Amino acid sequence: MPRGKRTFTPEERLSLLQEAEQEGYIETCRKYNLSPALLSKWKQRYLAKGAQGLKPAYKRVDPEVRALEEENERLKRIITRQALEIEVKSELLKKTPIQPKKK
Repeated sequence: MPRGKRTFTPEERLSLLQEAEQEGYIETCRKYNLSPALLSKWKQRYLAKGAQGLKPAYKRVDPEVRALEEENERLKRIITRQALEIEVKSELLKKTPIQPKKK
């Protein structure tokens, strides 16, 4: 039965690393159903950056901010398209000679 993605706090990660040092990596991985590669990655981060390295590497983006950024991009595309249309129309007007009215 698959579970959802588990998340560990930096304190939990540190305690798992300490337990792995004491009891062994294989036993700890089996006990908590972890990948040995994940545990070694946490260890490398801990050795490189200390406790800061155990914090999640990604930033959570507020959904409202994300929605505003998407709307901003959409509006920029609209403005770009309109500016291109205006430029093309002005170039066409420059190239076409003005015809005198026929009476």
